[in-house]
Amino acid sequence: MRIERLDRDTWAGALPERGFEVFHTPEALSVLDRHASGDCHLFGGYRGEQLVAMVPLFVRHVGGLRIVSSPPPGMAVPSLGPLVMPTSPKQRKREKVNREFTAELLEALDADSPRTFVRILCPPDYTDPRPYRWNGLSVEPAFTYRLMADDPDELIDSFSRSLRREIRSGMDLDIDIGTAGIRGGERVFRETAARYAEQSEPFGPEWPYVRDVIEEFGDRCRVYVARADGDHLGGVITLFSNDAAYYWLGGTRATHENVSINSLLHWRIINDIADDPPIDSVNQYDLVGANTEQLCRYKSKFGGELTPYYVAESGGMAMDVAKSGYQLVNRAVDRF
Repeated sequence: MRIERLDRDTWAGALPERGFEVFHTPEALSVLDRHASGDCHLFGGYRGEQLVAMVPLFVRHVGGLRIVSSPPPGMAVPSLGPLVMPTSPKQRKREKVNREFTAELLEALDADSPRTFVRILCPPDYTDPRPYRWNGLSVEPAFTYRLMADDPDELIDSFSRSLRREIRSGMDLDIDIGTAGIRGGERVFRETAARYAEQSEPFGPEWPYVRDVIEEFGDRCRVYVARADGDHLGGVITLFSNDAAYYWLGGTRATHENVSINSLLHWRIINDIADDPPIDSVNQYDLVGANTEQLCRYKSKFGGELTPYYVAESGGMAMDVAKSGYQLVNRAVDRF
């Protein structure tokens, strides 16, 4: 296994057709590189001439500590981390590629140095984080909810009774749910930031970053807004990989005639995944985050599959301060 730095074109050309997150795309990495703290480094693992693994890492220096993270904190990126693309379907060879890439990457990063803090939120499709533990990092599971959204009529039967009733009641109201541009996205952003402020919670993303996401992601971003009699009721910014739509920002609590606007927005997104996705291969809806008890009481009503992903990070008492600071600014993943 040989570790090399990749340029953006090589990265773009090597992305697989499925199994990557929206923030793995070159457009997303370009936006993150401009707005996130530190520098973006793209690493690839080669066996011979074959590129078999990739990972984007963000590196910054704080008070003598070198912080290596994927994704960067404070940017509301649910997960990023490694993509492993072995050429053989055999389990033994897949594990060998993953094991060798992880070991060589961490050695190249000098990850065992007491002055290096590593934190990687692996994507849900990365199901074998054991090599990180074998190389001295701690590994813990985190969770999200994912729904198969290719058949809304069948999916709604898995919703809770109260959610089904709410959606059907909303269909009888004169509420228009459509897509909007930058102005609509800014309103959704500012509503979300205000909601976090009301709760005295940190909110990392700033408007110039969110604006660039909306402008530069192209078909990989849609802003959904709900209106009644011309009045804005609420909205959600949704992102798209080749596999899934992601409930990214928005969804502040709002009701209209005792019906949750969030539930209607989610239902519209689910129907668009089935009938009008921006990318034909999208068939899932990721509710982004199932790690906060209060939020899970609502999200679990959609009957999605509880899907694990893994967090690998440096351990030891010397890392506690860095770890606490990282987690504080990255809490925007689980939203209100």
